[in-house]
Amino acid sequence: MRFSNFSLWRFFPYLVLIVFTAPLFVVLASLFGEYSENWAHLFEYVLVDYVSTTVTLVVGVSVLVFLIGTTTAWIVTNYNFLGRNVFEWALILPLAMPPYVMAYTFTGLFDPYGDANNLVRDFFQLSNETVVFPNFRNVYGAIIVFSFTLYPYVYLVCRSAFLNQSKSMKEAARILGLSQIQVFYSLALPIARPAVIGGLVLAIMETLSDFGAVDHFAIQTFTTGIFRTWYGMYDLGTAMQLASFLLLTIGILFLIERSARTRRNYTSNNSSFSPQSELKLKGLNSLIAFSVCLLPLLIGFILPILELVQWAYQSNLAFFNQKFFITAFNTLSLAICSGIICAYIALLINFSMRFAPNQAINKLSFLLSIGYVIPGLILAVGLVQLYLYLDNSILQSSKFFLTGSLVGLVLAYIIKTYASANSSIESGYERLSKSLDNSARVLGAGSWTLLRKIHMPLLKTSLFTSILLVMSDVVKELPATLILRPFNFDTLAVSTYLYAAEERMHQAAAPAIAIVVVGLIPIILLTKMIRESRVSVKNDN
Repeated sequence: MRFSNFSLWRFFPYLVLIVFTAPLFVVLASLFGEYSENWAHLFEYVLVDYVSTTVTLVVGVSVLVFLIGTTTAWIVTNYNFLGRNVFEWALILPLAMPPYVMAYTFTGLFDPYGDANNLVRDFFQLSNETVVFPNFRNVYGAIIVFSFTLYPYVYLVCRSAFLNQSKSMKEAARILGLSQIQVFYSLALPIARPAVIGGLVLAIMETLSDFGAVDHFAIQTFTTGIFRTWYGMYDLGTAMQLASFLLLTIGILFLIERSARTRRNYTSNNSSFSPQSELKLKGLNSLIAFSVCLLPLLIGFILPILELVQWAYQSNLAFFNQKFFITAFNTLSLAICSGIICAYIALLINFSMRFAPNQAINKLSFLLSIGYVIPGLILAVGLVQLYLYLDNSILQSSKFFLTGSLVGLVLAYIIKTYASANSSIESGYERLSKSLDNSARVLGAGSWTLLRKIHMPLLKTSLFTSILLVMSDVVKELPATLILRPFNFDTLAVSTYLYAAEERMHQAAAPAIAIVVVGLIPIILLTKMIRESRVSVKNDN
């Protein structure tokens, strides 16, 4: 499909790239605009608090995520103990728990008159004024919430790294007198450093991106500052300028993560994995390993689920009303629509890069996936400004508008979740031999015929997986939905947020449980990947 020197397949990736990055450039362009008097107020009273609280949060989450992720990955990979086969996949379950949902449940658990304090008072017959568990609504509570929901990022990459490290190298270290603990922190962990850095950066970016949890805990971070500047001071320009500084920070972290990923060659040529090399633990050692792996699972998934189920039970199923089903229908409709569109955009881009290779777009392709690491709040700020411009200029004479429309919201979801869809489609294309394309061309197949009759049938599993991954992300997305949704249009995430903001925790249980259930979809896929992740045993020559 060519018009002289013009190729649709060469042009399409550039078109998508422009659409995906336009909101980010709109946000960054605000740095060169006029600064209002609100900047002086922010700088004098709250900006230092935004920075210090954000740094404290990031440092605390980084330390805990590192300790939990690396320790559990090492134990599950190298030791055989009670429950190990379950922990292998169960330690990923906290990924299905959005931080804001865990924040709501822990508030209900550990408030002065929460369920945990009430249980202790009743058990030990203490007075009602006795508070055993301290207030959870502070930065330290937020650190716990983020750490126990985001540690699977480090766990997953470290487990993959430990599985693929050379068995003979570990055996040589043991022969030289190193203990198992010394092998861990002196040999295995340094070799897996690029993977650890990549996982940590992902956890940090998720922490910086969050709005629901920090807003519920009333913590002054950059994301809450952006929201309050926009909706409290009614100053979109200053909010965009605040968002620009956070965006630049995210961009630096994104480049660090990409650099760590390119250096993630931590396996040797004779790397092998053998189940027989796992050390069998018994007695007290087995109990310790079991307890270490159970603790993050208990805090990050089991306790929040139990609290949600209790709230649902106490409401006597009253949450299954017409409003809940309308909200669920809205959410699933948006998720399915966004998933299908995003998956097929990813398919077309990967096909175009295969059918009409272009060195420039290959180097810039990483920008297509940058939306995944951009906070939904920043993306929403940029899109609102972009939509207002388009509505007041190009679309002014038409009856169609983007601001506050479902089309504008779906576009935000597509930009935000493209990386999830692309990863599945890209891995599917890596398994397709290019000899298929050459044979089809010899037989006279054009580009659309090649895509429709050969690639799409072979990529059905990848397409389905990418749709499910996008749906899971869309259901959990809160800040972008909260800002860009049409008037009186609620999703499960927005409904959960609004109920929790009004301290109506029992009503928040139903949409929160639905979000977690949908969030289990990628966990099931990851579990399958982990079971297939053991590298084949190679004979040492």
